[in-house]
Amino acid sequence: MTELGAEHTVVIVGGGQAGGETASELRKQGFEGRIVIVGEETQPPYKRPPLSKAYLAGSVQEANLFVMQPPILEKHRIEFVGGTAVQAIDREARQLTLANGETLGYDRLVLATGGRPRPLPVDGADAANVFLLRSIDDVNRIRERCAEGKRAVIVGGGFIGLEVAAVLLKQGLKVTVLEGLDRVLARVTAPEVSQFFERVHREAGVDLRTGAQLAGFEGHPEVTAARLADGSTVPADLVIVGIGLIANTELAAEAGLVVDNGIVVDEFGQTSDPLIYAAGDCTNHPSEFLGRRVRLESVQNAMEQGRAVARNLMGKAEPYRNVPWFWSDQYDLKLQMVGISTGFEQLVLRGDPTTERSFAAFYLKGGKLIAADAVSKPQEFMFAKKLVAEGRPVDAAKLADPDVPLKELAA
Repeated sequence: MTELGAEHTVVIVGGGQAGGETASELRKQGFEGRIVIVGEETQPPYKRPPLSKAYLAGSVQEANLFVMQPPILEKHRIEFVGGTAVQAIDREARQLTLANGETLGYDRLVLATGGRPRPLPVDGADAANVFLLRSIDDVNRIRERCAEGKRAVIVGGGFIGLEVAAVLLKQGLKVTVLEGLDRVLARVTAPEVSQFFERVHREAGVDLRTGAQLAGFEGHPEVTAARLADGSTVPADLVIVGIGLIANTELAAEAGLVVDNGIVVDEFGQTSDPLIYAAGDCTNHPSEFLGRRVRLESVQNAMEQGRAVARNLMGKAEPYRNVPWFWSDQYDLKLQMVGISTGFEQLVLRGDPTTERSFAAFYLKGGKLIAADAVSKPQEFMFAKKLVAEGRPVDAAKLADPDVPLKELAA
């Protein structure tokens, strides 16, 4: 890998956290050349996790979301071209064509294109009071509709849906969550943890319905009710959809890069074109921890992979090896998760999720800890991260015993 010099230009496509971290790390690594970030949104790179939490709640202002404030961008000579999309990559000419008709040359290109919310495939999903949630502008439009007593229907019982439900309920809205599967968070956690969060939301006042298949909407030009497959309806003043993410890989695919459930990169973040790298939600990368390729939708992955790409652009040849971790804030609870629990053989609980509001769930396979969920247990999470990363055999009985400090098991 050839180290970049002051005569080179690095263009980063994507104004999310991966793109912002890549640019920032390039400067920290001593890159003196030109850095240009091209983003479809008008705002400079910003953090997305607070959108469904603090920003929606109004406790965090827009400027506090930015990865780097505009004066910092200027200080570090990082150019930001906002409000325009990249239409095409000419790999032979090493040039981008922008939607505004301009072209932009590069010596190295970083694709941090992220993803977009999966739209609802039902009639009426394009109504003005049906919202996807991925951007600052999305949240601003939702906030304009929120008022005490309004009826909000949330489609999807994943992290986004449950976080939004908690915020809107606190603002005095009447909230219904529709989850098509038989439990919330079904793809990421055990039934015991799902049942805990279902109980918490219902006790708070959310009308949470699992196994609820959305058939369509009623009302025109704006939705007045959600219609379920069983024929029942749920009144709605606004609808928020959180049913997953589609990786933005079209630009890469059209340029002839290898794409397979994400932009395929190697352990250094390099695509099938040695001059083009990728980072964040849009990438399919090899995971030493999982022993397979994976595409992660995680802000930690976006940040750490973006930084790793920057270091590799500077000739570090540093493999990207991370243990996935995630978090979610709901009401007064913080759920912290490490590892991937898919394929676990044994679930060990420390604490009782049926009666307590803080506990930990440990996922074992072959006697080793492969994942953990900690609900308002930051110390347990800290040591669980260490145990998961090391992959050492653990004693299930000691994991379950709250009198045995995890610190001893992680020593």
